[in-house]
Amino acid sequence: MLLAALAVPAVAGTGLVLAGRAVRAVDPLRANAFALGASVLTFLLVVATVIARPGLDRPWVPSLGVRLHLGVDGISAPLLLLTAALGVAVVLHARSQPPEGGSVTTFYGCLLIVELGALATFLVRDAVLFFVAFETVLVPMWVLISRYGDRHDPAARADASGRFVLYTALGSTLMLIGILALVHAAGTGDLTALAAGRGAGIDRGTQTAIAVLLVAGLGIKVPLFPVHTWLPPAHTIAPTAGSVLLAAVLLKMGTYGIVRLAVATVPQGFAAVAPVLGAAGVVGILWGGLACLVEDDIKRLIAYSSVAHMGFVALGLASGTATGLQAALFANVAHGVVSALLFFLVGGLKSRWGSADLRVARAALREVSPRLGFALVVGFAASLGLPGLVGFWGEFLGLYAAWSPAVGSPVTFFRVLAAVAVVGTALAAAYSLRVLRTVWAGDRDAPALPDARGTELAVVAVLVVAVVGLGVLPGTVLRSTAPDVARIAVEAVR
Repeated sequence: MLLAALAVPAVAGTGLVLAGRAVRAVDPLRANAFALGASVLTFLLVVATVIARPGLDRPWVPSLGVRLHLGVDGISAPLLLLTAALGVAVVLHARSQPPEGGSVTTFYGCLLIVELGALATFLVRDAVLFFVAFETVLVPMWVLISRYGDRHDPAARADASGRFVLYTALGSTLMLIGILALVHAAGTGDLTALAAGRGAGIDRGTQTAIAVLLVAGLGIKVPLFPVHTWLPPAHTIAPTAGSVLLAAVLLKMGTYGIVRLAVATVPQGFAAVAPVLGAAGVVGILWGGLACLVEDDIKRLIAYSSVAHMGFVALGLASGTATGLQAALFANVAHGVVSALLFFLVGGLKSRWGSADLRVARAALREVSPRLGFALVVGFAASLGLPGLVGFWGEFLGLYAAWSPAVGSPVTFFRVLAAVAVVGTALAAAYSLRVLRTVWAGDRDAPALPDARGTELAVVAVLVVAVVGLGVLPGTVLRSTAPDVARIAVEAVR
């Protein structure tokens, strides 16, 4: 079952990419139907895998000690479901917004291969195989940005794709060095065994060096301030499907990697670098919020808001407590749902408007497109952390955890970080209201635009339900992560 969940997007994605090279003219609806069937089947297999929780452990490269070790636990299960669900959503949504700039089969193939890499990352339990799975997403995402990005500005498209490659390659190099150092020091790459040993046999100095490499490399992927500058251009240029997968899935791989590779395996080393991680997260919260106050491109604005929201994830991780890890993992899922909703909405608005410039007078969505307007209000309300919606719980619990960090942490320092991070919530309210005043209230004299319908409406409606449902019932996710979080919380080894 585990292999089947990976085999379907692997075979279908590779087949579509090869078809894009061999066949010039392909019916877009047929290509979409094939990709949709593959993504739906993958989703069903992932659901079955999460329910059954099977395991797989067999030699892969015996001479190097690398094993094909796959498994599901409470930490990975929500992210697996999120990835599989959004895999269906991006393909379904593309029916209403066909790709431009290249073969439709290559486009859908790249979407499926990105999904494959993300699912594999959340399933693998071998450190070296984790790196291989993580890197699988980079080339197809680069293709989505460079080939299918905004056709109106080739120079910006080249810049965005180039930044994506250079930054992520640097992060990958640091992560690989950290993984190899971890495997060498521990004598095994089995992440389950490493988590159970909690750094046993590795001295504190070596743990710290490994944690620095892993957090630095994965921090670029998150991305954390000040290595976040690749993200806004990538989001601005990428097609809607690419922006959704980038924000809702790829960024989560970075924070998940910090939990799986650093927090669980070298807890003493991670404890040493946690204050720096927390500080970087809080600076990102403020920087992202301030940038959103003055940004006029709505896609870029949401990208900067992602930097701010991932800062709350970093702050929760840095606290070193079980509550902080719970907050970070919940905020991962919450941001995945909210960012997906907002990028679907903004992608639809940009295609209707012809640009994403907030300085241009637009028709009031509340009057001319009430469905889009309502969904946009829900999305930004969740983004600013309104209680009762999914964005609230991760940020609230993260602030609580930072106020009461793990034993041995610099309490005053973390409380200052928590107090400063609260300012970020006020900034989120300010930029959210700014956008809604401009777009939702709008200009009564501007020309009207069509409302959401068909597949676009279906995707948006499901995400709105998820935003409200997980906000009202956060225990759905928190209960899943609690037992596994309790086993790896750093506070026990401070």
